[in-house]
Amino acid sequence: MSASSPPETRTRRPPVKAAFDPFIQPIISTTHAFEAVPESILQPAWLRQVLTSDIKGRVDIPDESVRRYPGREGTPVEAAVLVPFVMRPQGVTVLLTQRTAHLNDHAGQISFPGGRIEASDADAVAAAIRETEEETGLMHQYIEVLGTLPRYLTATGFAINPITALVKPDFELNPDSFEVAEVFEVPLSFLTNPVHYRLHRATLADGSTRQYYSAPWNQYFIWGATAAMLLGLSQVLSESAQL
Repeated sequence: MSASSPPETRTRRPPVKAAFDPFIQPIISTTHAFEAVPESILQPAWLRQVLTSDIKGRVDIPDESVRRYPGREGTPVEAAVLVPFVMRPQGVTVLLTQRTAHLNDHAGQISFPGGRIEASDADAVAAAIRETEEETGLMHQYIEVLGTLPRYLTATGFAINPITALVKPDFELNPDSFEVAEVFEVPLSFLTNPVHYRLHRATLADGSTRQYYSAPWNQYFIWGATAAMLLGLSQVLSESAQL
């Protein structure tokens, strides 16, 4: 929610910081069971054809919710994010944000625009569009909603509903400086090539382990829930390309 939004009455959960440094954990695998999506078909018309129905099939990504952070147990908080495919003339990109370092949840991480589904939201789609506008300034008239990707549960206690959408490229942004440090775009052709995703294993202080994906691009280290959902998207598009 934007810093300019009305005061909230909901209970704030304790802040969460990663129990390990995600940048330095060993890589245990870079292999995947599906292929890169041919760049030639990554066009708005094909994405519209594939993603306009709600996709509920299983994707091969780690289940973060198996081990919750302390204070984040119980019923997960429903959230929605927008997966924005920007229709650039040189090729489709995905718009992402880098969160500011002081936030309680996923501080400093790369994420899709989005947040909690509020009681005032009609549904997850409405929440994703509202949060995107509040966080980035991307107005709803530039957004064409397509469908949904499989719901994703996080170790921080969120149930994330990803909403896919095409975005007209002539927008202007006005990011909320309280929540968003930067807005940037990554070529969809990069994100739909599984060779760019690396599976890490982190050993925690109690001897248990956690696995997570990363997909570094230029100076941006995309990891955790965002990398996992992008890999799931890559699998969905790859399997559709094989049909």
